[in-house]
Amino acid sequence: MFLLAELKDTIRIPPETFHLKLIDAVKDEINRKLANKVLLNVGLCIALKDVIKVGDSIILPGDGASHTEILFRYIVFRPRIGDIITGKIRSCSREGVHVTLGFFDDVLIPPTALQHPSRFEEAEQAWVWEYPVEDGSTHDLYMDIGETIKFRVSGDVFEESSPIGPPSSDKPSTSSQNDIKTPYRILGAINESGLGLLSWWNEHNQQMGDDDDDDDAGEEYEE
Repeated sequence: MFLLAELKDTIRIPPETFHLKLIDAVKDEINRKLANKVLLNVGLCIALKDVIKVGDSIILPGDGASHTEILFRYIVFRPRIGDIITGKIRSCSREGVHVTLGFFDDVLIPPTALQHPSRFEEAEQAWVWEYPVEDGSTHDLYMDIGETIKFRVSGDVFEESSPIGPPSSDKPSTSSQNDIKTPYRILGAINESGLGLLSWWNEHNQQMGDDDDDDDAGEEYEE
């Protein structure tokens, strides 16, 4: 789920931090620059692990800051395909089930990766698994906001994001949150046994345990 990415960058140290040791100033600047940022095709940056190499520092004309080439390792969040992760349902839409991990909110389980058959309830804004029961009917299992859900990572998507300019003065602004690209999104799947809401399987195991108790009681009575 977490990996170490080896990165190289030129770090600018402003004059007001010259009183610090170079390595401490470099670490502060690297974390300030990268922490909680998404690097394209790398992942979500979490924290600096260590500095491998510090190059020579130079001062450019017209700039009082020092510039130092740094080779370092950074802790990055990027789950591998096939990893199983537990999160909480943040919301549901026709696009699928949106899951949060607490520190990362951009997880999507698309409709094709839900338990089959499932349907979207507009009134409840929730996906519903039509769970088949023994008599041939179905039992509706709702995927409600805040429920704990276990999913398998099926893919990820990186998007290059650029700043959104000011709206044109002669046209009304029509921008919305949907116009803003998500720089990094994880795709998940729950369409296999044991995945989905934890409450589904806890209830199922409890029912199986009750059935076993009933069978044992019957056998003891017959003896």
